Amino acid sequence: MTTLNLRIPDELFGRLTHLAEVTGRTKSYYVRKALEERLDELEDFYLAMQSLEKVRSGSSKIWSQSDIESDRDLED
Repeated sequence: MTTLNLRIPDELFGRLTHLAEVTGRTKSYYVRKALEERLDELEDFYLAMQSLEKVRSGSSKIWSQSDIESDRDLED
């Protein structure tokens, strides 16, 4: 397992510390859970934005369903 050091606002650290104390879990546990739950969403969002930028800049093409079907003889 790898260690990650990060800076967070004091208010957020206080909330995290309080949650860990009240529940008996570690702060690392909650940070890891938060990353696990949000990372998929963040990856999807930023990769979609990157693809959209490629389309807007003209370096990528949007294919319609009919284009895909006709190019691969998938009609009907």
